[in-house]
Amino acid sequence: MSNCVIELSGLNKSFTNGAGSHHVLKKIDLSVVSGEMIAILGQSGSGKSTLLSIMGLLDTADSGRFLLCDQNVSTFSAYQMSLLRNKHIGWVFQNFNLIADMTVAENLAVPLRFNPSIKQSEFTSKINQVLQKVGLADKQAFYPAELSGGQQQRVAIARALICQPDILLCDEPTGNLDSLNSNKIMALLGDLHKEGKTVVIITHDPEVADFCQKAYRLYDGEIAPASAQEFKHAV
Repeated sequence: MSNCVIELSGLNKSFTNGAGSHHVLKKIDLSVVSGEMIAILGQSGSGKSTLLSIMGLLDTADSGRFLLCDQNVSTFSAYQMSLLRNKHIGWVFQNFNLIADMTVAENLAVPLRFNPSIKQSEFTSKINQVLQKVGLADKQAFYPAELSGGQQQRVAIARALICQPDILLCDEPTGNLDSLNSNKIMALLGDLHKEGKTVVIITHDPEVADFCQKAYRLYDGEIAPASAQEFKHAV
């Protein structure tokens, strides 16, 4: 078995609209090793969200090969991809994506209901454990609107962790936070990485990349290692 949990080879993706076809991703080659924490930098429109959606099995490429945990998902059905996604991937979104009329505990129970390997009798203990991990053990009965932005993102991270995925995919996880809360969230993601999680972060912020082991730049649909100016670890 390969050490790579994500392997992309010659990946292409285009979108068609009234103005014609737009080639969003161009022959993307990228390998992510188990336990790595990497950043993919790019400005709005660079294709980084599309790339993350493909890596997270929410979208598909037009061509190329994609191995997730040694399985060639390029040939998978939507149902097969949903099973694989539920088993291996946790998502953290920029806008938190918490359900407003549900408490923190109820939000965390949602992914558990879609995981057939987890019994309902285990829900309470799993919710307690994951909230303890993100430092919000006392917030179970709170609604999202009663929490700060940083606390909401911690709940979103807890939701991503609750089914114990191998991989965390983070879509601009600090994009809606001030610098203090951004640093706290990145420190939390760093701690999860030290515990063995594979963490992939897309961001426009080089300071976020500095928390990571590796950084790549996506520009006009093409990927390359980030420059020393963007990623001080490259110096």
